[in-house]
Amino acid sequence: MAAFAQEMELLSRRLTQAHRAAIQAELFAAGLEEVNHPMLVSLLQCAEEDPASCQAQRDLAQQLYVSPAAVANSLKGLERSGYIRRKPWRDDARCNQVFLTEKGREAVTGCREAFRRVSQTMLHGFSPEEQSLLLSFERRMLQNLTRSASNNKKED
Repeated sequence: MAAFAQEMELLSRRLTQAHRAAIQAELFAAGLEEVNHPMLVSLLQCAEEDPASCQAQRDLAQQLYVSPAAVANSLKGLERSGYIRRKPWRDDARCNQVFLTEKGREAVTGCREAFRRVSQTMLHGFSPEEQSLLLSFERRMLQNLTRSASNNKKED
């Protein structure tokens, strides 16, 4: 069992690194290397399409499994690069509403295409049934890990 766990850990790390490298290569090829957090840009697009779903920075951090500080840094970079603009909330000036600029909306399209191309490459040769099974396994593993993390926090 220890050898299996070790191989799972190594494969998980290698897959994460290879996926990140493939996404970065696709973004670079599309001229989107400035987009340092493509998933954040995609989430901002979703919020713009449905303003009621607009989320606080901490909520974005939870969705992306990163720290709120990482989200704040990414937003600063996206703003400097002209992908987003911020405006204080009407009800609470301490919070900012984030809007995509035209450049940001175009970047979303490019990022989503990059994700699609990488997914197609990654899943090449998998049958639809295997893809469905893989997805269910990954969801279950994520659920196990997040449940475990929640239980550990409660014990602290």
